[in-house]
Amino acid sequence: MNDFKTIDFKNDKLILIDQTKLPLEEVYIETDDYNRIAESIEKLEVRGAPAIGVAAAYAVALSFKNQVENNDLHFQNVYERLRQTRPTAVNLFWSLDKMKNVFNSVKFSRYIYIELLSEAKSIHQDDIEKCEKMAANGLEIFDSPKTVLTHCNAGQLATGGGGTALYVIINAFRKGLVKLVYADETRPLLQGSRLTAFELEKANVPFKINTDSTAAMLMSQKKIDMVITGADRIAANGDAANKIGTYNLAVLCSFHKIPFYIVAPTSTIDSSLNSGKDIIIEERSKTEITKIKDVQITKDKYEVYAPAFDLTPNHLITAIITEKSLHKPPYKF
Repeated sequence: MNDFKTIDFKNDKLILIDQTKLPLEEVYIETDDYNRIAESIEKLEVRGAPAIGVAAAYAVALSFKNQVENNDLHFQNVYERLRQTRPTAVNLFWSLDKMKNVFNSVKFSRYIYIELLSEAKSIHQDDIEKCEKMAANGLEIFDSPKTVLTHCNAGQLATGGGGTALYVIINAFRKGLVKLVYADETRPLLQGSRLTAFELEKANVPFKINTDSTAAMLMSQKKIDMVITGADRIAANGDAANKIGTYNLAVLCSFHKIPFYIVAPTSTIDSSLNSGKDIIIEERSKTEITKIKDVQITKDKYEVYAPAFDLTPNHLITAIITEKSLHKPPYKF
């Protein structure tokens, strides 16, 4: 992994790198307040489905750091507060439900904080291990050095470990299997030009930033060998929700006969959903489009459509890589 930590826990406090400040500043948030962690998730100071899940687990534990009057009522308030932060990333709900199971088994214990913290640390460690396995499994898609395009940020900044899609790319580069990475800037919040570029620079991987709308030209010029992205929620049939603009890439890959891969842990797979049509797509504030870094670029009075994610149907996905295996269609996880 790179020489920074997205999520760390020290001295009974959660430490998060503030991703809204990257790559120009490396600033860390240190807190033991679950509401502050919830705000960090909402503000995208911490983002990426696995990282959100890990942060939420620590938030639940920290909410019991000090004695409370009514454990059941307090847990329910904390649980609901965190559930409301981001509706699409299933890892959040997976993590909260694991914490809920532990709470129900220890809620009368004097050591409730210790038990919840132990589970949060276990969720964090589990994510670290899954990232390593995904990076190893991802090597299967390389048979020679490739030029790869990626979208948004699915690296160390998006997880509690080394990353998902970007970690596959970085691991392949270290094995001599990646020549160059094109990083979509990823409008409107520029996670590609800010966060993916930050990680690729740290890892000494050669890369170029491109506007999202440049991808088609790159493919037509035969400069892209494959596209690899992450996912925020995957339905049982393999339909996948990921950062807005991912579906565009999948369609372009299909037209240009370029393989399109998704990398995500099994905690991102929502087996309760038969297909992607049931995935709730979060809509963000219009100011994320009318402003960039608080700089007004158009009029606030204009109406805006700002979905955070789009849905890629399973037939456009060449394979889905998890910590367990490389899955090919028809998808049966």
